[in-house]
Amino acid sequence: MNEEIASVVPTRYWHRLEDGRVQCDVCPRFCKLHEGQRGMCFVRARENDAIVLTTYGRSSGFCLDPIEKKPLNHFLPGTSVLSFGTAGCNLACSFCQNWDISKSREVSRLSDQASPEAIARAAREHGARSVAFTYNDPVIFLEYAVDVAKACREAGVRSVAVTAGYVTEEPRRELYSHMDAANVDLKGFTERFYKDICAGHLQPVLETLEYLRHETEVWFEITTLLIPGENDSEAELQEMTKWVFERLGPDVPLHFTAFHPDYRMLDKPGTPPSTLTRARAIAIENGIRYAYTGNVHDPSGGSTYCHHCGKLLIERDWYELGEWNLAEGPEGKCRFCGTLCAGVFDEGPGSWGSRRLPVRMSQFA
Repeated sequence: MNEEIASVVPTRYWHRLEDGRVQCDVCPRFCKLHEGQRGMCFVRARENDAIVLTTYGRSSGFCLDPIEKKPLNHFLPGTSVLSFGTAGCNLACSFCQNWDISKSREVSRLSDQASPEAIARAAREHGARSVAFTYNDPVIFLEYAVDVAKACREAGVRSVAVTAGYVTEEPRRELYSHMDAANVDLKGFTERFYKDICAGHLQPVLETLEYLRHETEVWFEITTLLIPGENDSEAELQEMTKWVFERLGPDVPLHFTAFHPDYRMLDKPGTPPSTLTRARAIAIENGIRYAYTGNVHDPSGGSTYCHHCGKLLIERDWYELGEWNLAEGPEGKCRFCGTLCAGVFDEGPGSWGSRRLPVRMSQFA
């Protein structure tokens, strides 16, 4: 018999305003709501003079993926991750690649009801080393994400946030106290890009990145989708990679991925592979030790190399691992020179490969 899950639950990050509205404080959008209104994210709403989450336990897209697809190249390489998301998003990117889920206003179509305990059971029984909150942003379903992460931790399963990092200080602290890894989508490196194309601001994302690096033990990597003529200029890539090196250090992996026309940005061409190769070269020139290309077939740009001796450490062809030259053990040492490769590693590589396996949550309820 399926578990009955209350989809509307109370939240903590809000306060009342003098004019009678209630302000949601979970993200820098600070939506100010009258009774019955929803925030821009769609899933947080004002009911009975308080902010509630309306999609607790209502999720979609449950699927076993390679961890490299998140993308995370230095977190348990070769293992599987149970991925899922909910409706809604707190940014409004005109190029959204998951718009059918993140922009959905039909919560009922998200037919999978899944309790935190059911998700943990599903991950464990399928042999997934981690779960990933993805497709949309766990910031907007914070309470659900935290409860899932707690249940997973009890089951020996790790938690991964795939996020735009658009969150305020206290919710940020709570969310990441329960995460083991994250991929942060740094959408560009100008305020213009965030304001005009994402309806947001750059600075809160930079604050999230610095928080992760300097105040947590969360392993994180950064992804930037390069859009021709919007965020792929030489000057912007130079500024961004220098900032990462200076403020986050050389060991944070950067992923430069290819844009394809989608959602409300159909007038731009796809990203040429040469743009990704150039961005990767700029990052390496500016001291970044691990820079990758994505969404294109580029085994060289997708593989990991020792930053000391230059030898191939982890060979990748799309999501398939090939040659593995980390020494035995979880330390992540180069087999040739003994230099540490930054990351979270097992004794050896996982063997999940590039499979994508849908998971029916009803059997775990």
